[in-house]
Amino acid sequence: MRGKGRLIAGAGVLMALAACAPVSGPQQAGAAVSASPSLFVAAKRGNTLSKIDLATGEEVLRVPSCTNPHELATSPDGKHVAIACYGGTTVDIFRTDSLEKVASYELGENSRPHGIVWHENGRIYVTAEGRQEIVEIAALVHHAIPPPIRYATGKDGSHMLAVSPDARTAWTTDLGSRTVTRIDLLTRRAPLSVTVGEEPEGIALSPDGTTLWVSARGSNQAFALDPQTMTVRNTVTTGAFPLRIVVRPQGDVAVTSDLADGSLSVIDTASAKVIRSIAVSSSQDAEARQQVTILWSDDGQRIYVAETASDTVAEVDYASGTVLRRLKVGEGGDGMAILP
Repeated sequence: MRGKGRLIAGAGVLMALAACAPVSGPQQAGAAVSASPSLFVAAKRGNTLSKIDLATGEEVLRVPSCTNPHELATSPDGKHVAIACYGGTTVDIFRTDSLEKVASYELGENSRPHGIVWHENGRIYVTAEGRQEIVEIAALVHHAIPPPIRYATGKDGSHMLAVSPDARTAWTTDLGSRTVTRIDLLTRRAPLSVTVGEEPEGIALSPDGTTLWVSARGSNQAFALDPQTMTVRNTVTTGAFPLRIVVRPQGDVAVTSDLADGSLSVIDTASAKVIRSIAVSSSQDAEARQQVTILWSDDGQRIYVAETASDTVAEVDYASGTVLRRLKVGEGGDGMAILP
């Protein structure tokens, strides 16, 4: 299957309906739907899913999730959140109002799902790192459940994922192979992989779809690629160990999450140059915080930074670079999503 990029026959998807009882504790009791924005956080050490009211900064719900949950994504209608269960073999679906678990999709032995996108077309795309695949799921189908569609990457450690707005193309960062791979989701022609830095991990497509941004944690670099030819247009030196990269909704800057020095490197997307650095924590505190996932608010005014070791999420004002507050979350908070 290596490098073939063809459709692989897969086992049927298991869709299990199951309620999920909240974890005990004063902040984990059931709560009414809030009109204010909500932040959802997957905690990979605590094996939980949390809901934070961003108006108050309070955790209003926390429920058991699955083993070692990492990335998550919300549905286009805002009614559900999907978690990639990295320590297992499933993608699990929860209601966003009550965090009740309503479905579980089995991806197969040794799948280790990680990067996840819930596309506007209603389908879920997730990397199955252990199987060198992207898996496409028809989510929340309550009748005859179609089998998953599998696309081989042929690369080791296909970890993070981006999908084009028209759902014709997906891209993965392949940690073990030191590559970025383009997958044609329509024709399933052979995937195209290029070597990009050392340990490429973060990935983001620009809002206009013209640039693919990648961060390589092992070489302290970010790269701007042509999404179709996979040619590297620009190489940018970032802070230390840039695990993630995200593009501001306005498209003017890309930001890397630099775990080893506790900073965010702000890259002007037009010039492909670092124009400022935001200190979320000090270099001395970086190990104690271990910032990983970063997320923009929809208006581009706030950056949310998951600090996995301290069980917090830092809320950063982009304009001033000030940490406004730290939100307490479950143990090892990592994947995040916001609903307005």
